[in-house]
Amino acid sequence: MPHKRHRAGDPSSEFVYLTLITSMTRVPHLPANQAPLAPHYPWPATPAGPSKSALFLAVDVDAEAAWTGKEPKNHERLVTMSYGGYEARVGVPKLLELFRDLELKATFFTAGWAAEAHPAMVESIARDGHEIAHHGFYHIMPDPGTPEIVDELDRGLEVLKRRLGVVPKGYRAPAGESCEQLRVLLKERGFQYSSSWRDDVRPYRQRLADGTDGVIELPATMTFDDWMYGLTHRFSPRSMFPREHVLSIWNDELEVTRDWGGMITTVLHPQVSGRAMRTKILREFLEKARSYNDVWITTGEQIAAHFEQCESAEKVKAP
Repeated sequence: MPHKRHRAGDPSSEFVYLTLITSMTRVPHLPANQAPLAPHYPWPATPAGPSKSALFLAVDVDAEAAWTGKEPKNHERLVTMSYGGYEARVGVPKLLELFRDLELKATFFTAGWAAEAHPAMVESIARDGHEIAHHGFYHIMPDPGTPEIVDELDRGLEVLKRRLGVVPKGYRAPAGESCEQLRVLLKERGFQYSSSWRDDVRPYRQRLADGTDGVIELPATMTFDDWMYGLTHRFSPRSMFPREHVLSIWNDELEVTRDWGGMITTVLHPQVSGRAMRTKILREFLEKARSYNDVWITTGEQIAAHFEQCESAEKVKAP
């Protein structure tokens, strides 16, 4: 069947169609992710008893870099920048307060720019004992072939080490994108895990294009990206989602994922979930998750370490 943009007898349409087909021949007839299916390792027991599933409590600390990463000129748009500035002034303190109340530890994927611009904010996260992980420097999408991929990774590593004395084990790609160059760099720089892909409900080991093992992947759960529900209105016609809609989505997703024995991975932003109504939503959801008594709520570092232990034990058992 001809492509919808191809109109028979139209030379310009014919050219567009042929150009498209030529481009498509470069797309390999292979799945983008060639890793084996995720192993069904048992989740560890907690003081509450055996765990049936896991909840990776993860927060993306972008601050104003969320708005300048795609459009640097936004730094002159002060109201737009104020959305990101909310993180240091209110959002992060309120999330830290919530996690203290619930006695939970989270992973804060932190953009290097945010650490430089708001050192007191990131120091408060570390002081509360949460995991600090890598989230780029300027929050630039790591698009294939872009020259800044190495610099974004290395500058982020440098600032987290200098500001906090942290060598991060985890990485989450800004703007939720990845490419082969980045996956290889994560392995070369000694990262333990990534949390960027959206293709599973369990951790797995990445398989690089050359056939070697990459880092552990802790896939993000698409429906737990709070930006979709609470901040799309700034530059889009989509309105904010009310509490009832968000909790309905989150609770149903958790219920079924728990039945599957899988893992929920959150993508929370302090400039979204750190706002008044949103903290109430998050509190109610986390209290619901805890009420099961068999959902392991923890950090990426802990989940990746558990995966490695299970992986090593499996290799020992292998003939």
